[in-house]
Amino acid sequence: MKKLSPLFLALFLTSCTNNSESSHSESSHSESPHWSYAGATGPEYWASLNADYQLCGDGMAQSPINLSAFTEADLSPLEIAYVDGGSSIVNKGHTVQVNVDAGSMLSVDNQSFELLQFHFQSPSENTIEGESFPMEMHLVHANEEGKLTVLAVLFELGAENSALESIWGRQLDTVEEASAIEPLFNVESLLPADRQYYRFDGSLTTPPCSEGVTWLVLAEQVSVTQDQVDWFYDLMGESTNRPVQMINDRLIYN
Repeated sequence: MKKLSPLFLALFLTSCTNNSESSHSESSHSESPHWSYAGATGPEYWASLNADYQLCGDGMAQSPINLSAFTEADLSPLEIAYVDGGSSIVNKGHTVQVNVDAGSMLSVDNQSFELLQFHFQSPSENTIEGESFPMEMHLVHANEEGKLTVLAVLFELGAENSALESIWGRQLDTVEEASAIEPLFNVESLLPADRQYYRFDGSLTTPPCSEGVTWLVLAEQVSVTQDQVDWFYDLMGESTNRPVQMINDRLIYN
């Protein structure tokens, strides 16, 4: 798999979910071509928009996927130590992203990863045995070497999500205009109680679709109301999910 270089990580940190309307990592607004989730700049055409996006078309370990045909494994427990801290929410054009202060950590397999930011997609990008969900949250972490790990949380329709409501509903009509989240917010309040998870090797789900990303998808869903999903969808103006990709020879552990 193509690994993420320190330079790529630096660009990722400064422009996560960027490109005026994008979601994961573009180096600048002016140099990166427009892409979208539909039409002539939609997912099936991403690879043709820029030479740097080639993996979007011919990568062998792309995300998202349909999680099925699981391989039983003794997965290490997730050690989550997220801290209360200042954060801001921003409309990135193709997602809503929450930036967090330094210090929130995820540890797995004796490796530590720091939370950089989290963002949302609707409907879900990953599916479980063919089932899609109304929304998905991606918590993006990196270790000191620049290796990315994404912790994914799926939402199902149900009771109001009070933790989500505490950051939702702000005026975010202006792309790239951040709004402070007050009072202090702990991201762990958005996670389900059960931390069992599925694990697979994958990629960023938006251009440049770089591989070498570890995906941890929590097996238990959290609730969200239709109104909460509609707020996000209305803000984005379209579905913001890349179609599921071929699994090829990858294993999905649980």
